[in-house]
Amino acid sequence: MNVSRIAPQDLRCLVLNADYQPLSYYPLSTWPWQEAIKAVFLERVDIVSEYDRAIRSPSFEMKAPSVVALRDYVSQDRPPAFTRFNVFLRDGFTCQYCGTNKLDMLTFDHVVPRSRGGQTSWENIVAACAPCNLKKGGKLPREAGMPLLKPAERPSMHQLQATGRRFPPKYLHESWLDYLYWDVELEA
Repeated sequence: MNVSRIAPQDLRCLVLNADYQPLSYYPLSTWPWQEAIKAVFLERVDIVSEYDRAIRSPSFEMKAPSVVALRDYVSQDRPPAFTRFNVFLRDGFTCQYCGTNKLDMLTFDHVVPRSRGGQTSWENIVAACAPCNLKKGGKLPREAGMPLLKPAERPSMHQLQATGRRFPPKYLHESWLDYLYWDVELEA
């Protein structure tokens, strides 16, 4: 992970909830500077930290926000959306049959195959590498001799966020570190 004192070229802005916690860890909740400034003018956010670089128009100038906090709290207790990405995140980007974490080979598998009435749901889909998915085919895990590393379950939003903390982004600005919970070292 690269932690920098220099503002990124695109001036990404970390977005915090009203309780000063990130809305999301993975993907990290950021906005382009344009969205952050728009939210400032609409009085939806408060600026917590700024970059040294200024944003200018013919009649206005302000420093680009690096961290903003929403004025209204967004509840994090809603159930997470069932998406391919969230299934991979729940499973730690790891094949649930063999434990490999090769992202380029990752797909998802129906634990109970659709040909046997299996549904596309949190409780029946797991991350699987392509070789394991092919090997299992239309069988149940016990028939294929391929037990799951952990059961397929619907995660809470808090569980997904906790898993997301294990995968820090490649770039963090130093002004974000007070609001994030990764062990990082600042680069010179």
